[in-house]
Amino acid sequence: MGNIFGQAFKITTWGESHGDAVGVIIDGCPPGIEITVEEIQADLNRRKPGQSEISTQRKEGDQAEITSGIFDGQTLGTPISIIVWNTDAKGKDYEHMKDVFRPSHADYTYQAKYGIRNWKGGGRSSARETIGRVAAGAIAKKILKQMFNTDIFAYVSRIHNIYSEEFTHELTSVQIESNIVRCPDPIAAEKMIDAIKSARKNGDSLGGIVNSVIYRAPVGLGEPVFDKLEADLAKGDAAARRRARALRDEKGLLHRLHRAQAAHVGAGRAPPRRPRPLRAEAPRPRRAAPRPALPPALPQALQGRLALRPKVH
Repeated sequence: MGNIFGQAFKITTWGESHGDAVGVIIDGCPPGIEITVEEIQADLNRRKPGQSEISTQRKEGDQAEITSGIFDGQTLGTPISIIVWNTDAKGKDYEHMKDVFRPSHADYTYQAKYGIRNWKGGGRSSARETIGRVAAGAIAKKILKQMFNTDIFAYVSRIHNIYSEEFTHELTSVQIESNIVRCPDPIAAEKMIDAIKSARKNGDSLGGIVNSVIYRAPVGLGEPVFDKLEADLAKGDAAARRRARALRDEKGLLHRLHRAQAAHVGAGRAPPRRPRPLRAEAPRPRRAAPRPALPPALPQALQGRLALRPKVH
């Protein structure tokens, strides 16, 4: 079972949805990175259940405990262990599903593959497993910030048929956190919240799109052919082992998210709908010369499958 992710920055998540606890062990974190449990907790608070009327109603405090690897607010370079205790685990609520395979869940496939499964809330297939990823991600963000001044944000850009506006300016966490659906467009956010409430009332659910934006990404990130940056971000295949440090350790990130069905980088599916002059980047001179200005309105962030812009969307 694939519970280990990364090479230079390697994480191992553990625990089940209705077990005693969940957590993560992080290996390969460089020493001297300034991080506090409060910074990790801030990201865990963003994902914890029961925080609003449009999220799951399970009540968990999700309080992080750092048991190794950090001393006096700095990483030691040794393995970091983070644990979160489950306080609202109700395994008995799932006893009636012990011999029933729920549709659109991993119940049947886990049973078929391993011959055994944890039927209490899905076990490892539950989205509660992502606590370890979020805790590790908080540390990874601090590494990128400290080493490259890189910022990474994610926000909801679509729920069902409701779209947010397109943002050409640099977003801030204040804008994203201004509402419970985490859409920086307040008008669209209000409509999204109403749509989610209506769907829940009818016993239904709605799909959506989450945009992630990387500001000040190091230029040249990625490798030709098999380790292109967008391939590393999107593919969920663990066979490719050649990794650079920093951001490229997030190989397979997008397709490893629960319920993620598709991913695209930059213009994504838009180029086929545009004439080539509107989607091509400015040509580069062969001889040494100042970099030509890039078209500011185009979302293309990669060229030759390597990072082109300091902003990857």
